Amino acid sequence: MKNYLFVLASFLLFSCNQKKINPLIEVYNEKVTSIIDIHSELEILADSLLLPEGPVWNKKSNELLFVDNLQNKVLSWSSRDGIKDYILEAGNTGYAPNLGNGLLGPNGLALDKNNDLYICQIGDRRVAKININSSDKTSLINVVDNYKGNRLNSPNDIIVAKNGDIYFTDPAFAFFDPQKFEFVDSELRELSFNGVFKLNKNNNLLIALDEGPGVPNGLGLSPDEKFLYVNKMGQPFSNSDSEILKINLANNESETLFRGNDLVAKYNNGTDFDGMDVHSSGYIFTAGPGGLLIISPDGELMARINSGQITNCTFNDDESYLYITGFLNNPKLFRIKLKS
Repeated sequence: MKNYLFVLASFLLFSCNQKKINPLIEVYNEKVTSIIDIHSELEILADSLLLPEGPVWNKKSNELLFVDNLQNKVLSWSSRDGIKDYILEAGNTGYAPNLGNGLLGPNGLALDKNNDLYICQIGDRRVAKININSSDKTSLINVVDNYKGNRLNSPNDIIVAKNGDIYFTDPAFAFFDPQKFEFVDSELRELSFNGVFKLNKNNNLLIALDEGPGVPNGLGLSPDEKFLYVNKMGQPFSNSDSEILKINLANNESETLFRGNDLVAKYNNGTDFDGMDVHSSGYIFTAGPGGLLIISPDGELMARINSGQITNCTFNDDESYLYITGFLNNPKLFRIKLKS
């Protein structure tokens, strides 16, 4: 009897010490478990949001900066202070003409080594910046608002390379009707295409890297910064494929790294590729059909986190956490612990 009780107690203790696998994490290639923890749970950090987007980690203050597009402001989150207002009226200040309604607040954010925070302003139809060390967070400085004399559509996502070059996407979401879920024609629109741009700060030259079909959205750089990844949205946003492009920055030639049409059809929940970030291992973490997708540098779908509809993601400084912003029907700020 004593032996039986000892075995039973040992079994119960062993069972209690076993971590449960998170059912929201689907692994398709075991190699990805070197950087993700299949036992980690999604933590909800904030849920009093409308349309969170554009997360970027501020290592100087050890906090996350992100936007709420529909509240037209930049917010911060830290484990010490929780959610706080950071910049009010951050995307639609009256700088440029727009339709007056829709998704006109700020979107993508990026920080450079000079502590300049770059903001994609949909309503103002430009990229602006502000130094995070400044006590005045109302005076935004214009970075770029036109291409060859024509006003930009509405910069959406942005990334700054180590050498200071800036890459950003310019879909026409300033002319998107969220009620009808479609783009609308307007005489205010001056560019006939949705571009992917490079702003070379050395000579202040704006270059269109891609003017092809589709709606470009999220951006990421490979760890060696030789390649730019671009999320392109297909149906119902455009009559083209849902895909991730890979642009060789040595010659600006692009190829399709990953096609997502099958995933769009499978999950059929109105989501497509959105924001992304690239891990130091080279894996691409992207908002996509089915939640958070992890894709290898070779274009293989490695894993999926069923986070619900999301807009974007980013890592903290040591990549121990992934921060995730939710979509309209899932407007929360999440994080999940990774292997660092």
